[in-house]
Amino acid sequence: MKRLWFTLFALLSTPCAGFDRAVWQDDFAYLKKQLESRYANLAWFGSAQSGVDARALDRRATRALGAAGDDADAKAAIADFINGFGDGHLSIMPALAPKDDVPAPPNRDLHGADAATACAALGYASTRSVPFSLPFESLADFSMVSDGVSKPFRAGIVAGPGLKIGLIRIKYFRQRDYPSVCENVWSKAAQEGKTDDLAAVRDRIDDAWYAALADQLKQLRAANPDVLIVDVGGNGGGNDAGEWTPRMFTDKPVHSARLLVTATPSLPGYLDEEIDGLREVSKGDGVRGSELVAKALADFERRKRMIGDRGCDLSYAWREQRPWQPFGCSRLLDAGFASGAVDYLAPGTIPDAKREAAVYWPSKVDAYRGAWTGPVYVLTDARSFSASEMFTAVMRDNAIARTVGVKTGGAGCGFMHEDPPVELPHSHLRVRVPSCVRLRADGTDEVAGVKPDLEIAPREGEDDRTRAARAIAAVAADLHTLTK
Repeated sequence: MKRLWFTLFALLSTPCAGFDRAVWQDDFAYLKKQLESRYANLAWFGSAQSGVDARALDRRATRALGAAGDDADAKAAIADFINGFGDGHLSIMPALAPKDDVPAPPNRDLHGADAATACAALGYASTRSVPFSLPFESLADFSMVSDGVSKPFRAGIVAGPGLKIGLIRIKYFRQRDYPSVCENVWSKAAQEGKTDDLAAVRDRIDDAWYAALADQLKQLRAANPDVLIVDVGGNGGGNDAGEWTPRMFTDKPVHSARLLVTATPSLPGYLDEEIDGLREVSKGDGVRGSELVAKALADFERRKRMIGDRGCDLSYAWREQRPWQPFGCSRLLDAGFASGAVDYLAPGTIPDAKREAAVYWPSKVDAYRGAWTGPVYVLTDARSFSASEMFTAVMRDNAIARTVGVKTGGAGCGFMHEDPPVELPHSHLRVRVPSCVRLRADGTDEVAGVKPDLEIAPREGEDDRTRAARAIAAVAADLHTLTK
């Protein structure tokens, strides 16, 4: 029996014919070198503060590769290493077939197309769940205000213990996920004969999305609820809408997060974009606000000159943990704020809209500031990522809202400039590597996720409907405590 056991063990541990462990180990070494030079969150994960031990991930992957019996085992070891960081933006990408010489098809001519056809061709389609992330709709005291289909945002009113609660669902922070907004704009643009400039149409759609959200908030406000819950559970992210929309939920100043980007060869392209935009609006020294444009331009030009100074050997992350110092050995460059050159700009500071937007991007939603001004809670879950984490962090760090639900998924900033994925030389695995960091008010990396003030974690034997009622009760109790 003992001999049989040893024979089976030998068979199971013998590498498959054609398997070359050494080239996979070389791939792993190459991946780590690329992460050291390109991964925006490596210094964070190289700290004990992150809660992730990069040293342990390295050791585990090294052992797994040493024990791998075939290519599948080796690939799994590298995938496990990447997944171990818990970064929603750091991931293995699908393999690509070899390039061919087939030319891309011509763009579709949308002149005269109806709204539904045009918007579908432009990529506007709902890909996220319309209902609330917890089934508030099923509670006895819920009344629907907007279904989220005929209108962009699902909204409703529900009775809590001793108060009335407004609910609004933001399923995604990307306008392309709201085809009804596109169709309304396209119909109007077609009547005006203004559908030829697709970039201008897209700008109108973006603005209409913000206007629709503001209108929905005002409609809820008219119903006079005591508090508002903003549901971003299951919201996978999107774009700058996650950064701009918090200004709709307060009439107080909203400050944006500090933005850091990885100092890589492609970074000048991102900075040049900002520099070119500021140069374009910098003419006319006598115009009010020109000094802010000049300062913003000088700041971005100075940052570009500093790229070469941000080199640093991050290989320590595989050997030791060091305190989180984003402006120390991190390979991160200060790139201003998630809002542009400044973290806050009072409406009307720069009279010219183009100049103001070049310095402070959220100025584009100035018309919608303070659509809601009462108490707010943001509902999150483990599938709230990226732009929805940015929204939640800005709301929480500016004391606009408290948070309820489950800790967000942990994806953080993601990408501010386009680096190609890392391709491993032997296996040709392609790894997407994030290039930016947003700092929370306490100095931590947003990739850590946003913890709820009121945790409503699932309980054994509890259905979602019961948890929805528990979330309502928790918000009601917390608000009563805060307003005593």
